[in-house]
Amino acid sequence: MAQTITPNPSTVETETQYDVELRKVFKVFDGYTAVRGIDLDVRQGEFFSILGPSGCGKTTTLRLVAGFDEPTSGEVLLQGKSMVGVPPYRRPVNTVFQSYALFGHMTVWDNVAFGLRLKNRSKTDVQKAVGEALELVKMESFARRYPAQLSGGQQQRVALARALANQPTVVLLDEPLGALDLKLRKEMQVELSTLHRELGVTFIMVTHDQEEALSLSDRIAVMNEGRVEQIGTPSEIYELPATPFVADFIGETNLFQGYVAASDPALIKVETERGLAMLVKPTDACRGVAAEPVVVSVRPEKVRLSLEHPGSEMNCFEGRLRHTMYLGTHVHYVVDLPTGDMVTVMRPNRPERMPQLDTVVYVSWAASDALPLAAPPES
Repeated sequence: MAQTITPNPSTVETETQYDVELRKVFKVFDGYTAVRGIDLDVRQGEFFSILGPSGCGKTTTLRLVAGFDEPTSGEVLLQGKSMVGVPPYRRPVNTVFQSYALFGHMTVWDNVAFGLRLKNRSKTDVQKAVGEALELVKMESFARRYPAQLSGGQQQRVALARALANQPTVVLLDEPLGALDLKLRKEMQVELSTLHRELGVTFIMVTHDQEEALSLSDRIAVMNEGRVEQIGTPSEIYELPATPFVADFIGETNLFQGYVAASDPALIKVETERGLAMLVKPTDACRGVAAEPVVVSVRPEKVRLSLEHPGSEMNCFEGRLRHTMYLGTHVHYVVDLPTGDMVTVMRPNRPERMPQLDTVVYVSWAASDALPLAAPPES
């Protein structure tokens, strides 16, 4: 029965592969530009996440798609049709909010049925749609309860059911799991992913949680200060960040600011502002132009930590172990280099001897594990 809730045929177009398109969209509030010339294409049936820190414009972008706000300039298209002047209730989208936005005086059943009744659907249609939606989110046995009688996770499931019951083409998720504790958030991530696979409906999720976006999304748009810094698959965003901001915001990384000191077709020598010299592989962002400013990103899991000089690594530096952090499955180490650079190392938690604080250690990484990025203008 789960597969019976599908997008309303009357809202589906076949002329475009995209359910949502944003074209050079700007949004200005009282002189403050929240969204700066965004271009986005969200494919049919895709789980697309908009990721970024607080205040970056991601929720505003979602509100522009939903119709709660109108662009100052630019255009929003749904299923290839311009949404200029189209109110939210006439758009083939439904929104799930972090606050759930359930009506406290209504039962679970009535909350899910609310939007259907507004559209004057027949009693038979309402009963069928509500029953299917509650079954999808495993809440059919709670139909006669009120929101105050439910846990946070159960309320979120009801909010999802209400959004799905209207058979939208696109489901918009605004920090949907942000109010849940860690364990419940993980469980709901699995449920969201399962629902998306079963339904084939387009999901667009706004979140500041990098792990959540990486684990759920087909593609991610990373936003910063109202702009899109990069769009790509989770692996592209993590392994090949386009900018220092993306590298730093997604997961953890070691960043070294410097310039190109020398190069050949296979290797580039970078010297940092503090005098550290390292070798990196050329990339599209850094071809090895002499004196070119660069920022080198090295993920902590790519860094090796040893008590003796490894000998074979292209980039190896002596330092002192200043801090350890036990995280269960992993241990984080922070090593202080003579230049003043701090290098973070992440290693799986294994039954082996851990170096003591203030011990002389060596950190090393391959040239292929150091990603040179174009330095931002302010660098």
